[in-house]
Amino acid sequence: MQPEMQKSILQMARGAIMERADYEMSRLLANILDPNTSATAKRKLTLTLELKPDDDRQTITVSCTAKPTLAATNPVVTSLYVADEDSVVEMVPQIPGQTGMDGNVQEAPPVLKIIKFA
Repeated sequence: MQPEMQKSILQMARGAIMERADYEMSRLLANILDPNTSATAKRKLTLTLELKPDDDRQTITVSCTAKPTLAATNPVVTSLYVADEDSVVEMVPQIPGQTGMDGNVQEAPPVLKIIKFA
């Protein structure tokens, strides 16, 4: 067979295998560029090729699965202040009622909904 007729397995299925890898790579890169994820977390792309020959070993069905492992989003953190047994409020960076640098008045902090079981 002529060398120019030989192709990589990634080029088979009319290029669909390579297309899947490229698609998942774009998702990995978007995850890397997402400011809500860790910049240094490892990401991974796993291509799984399954080959299933028929009884005569003449026809081989090839199945490809592309599985990305993305970094989780960074945790969202807040602080709560326990005022008393029935009041827990979210701590905010500014005093309620105080005017901020943007001219807006700081709202009162949200109060945590506490459900007590009898």
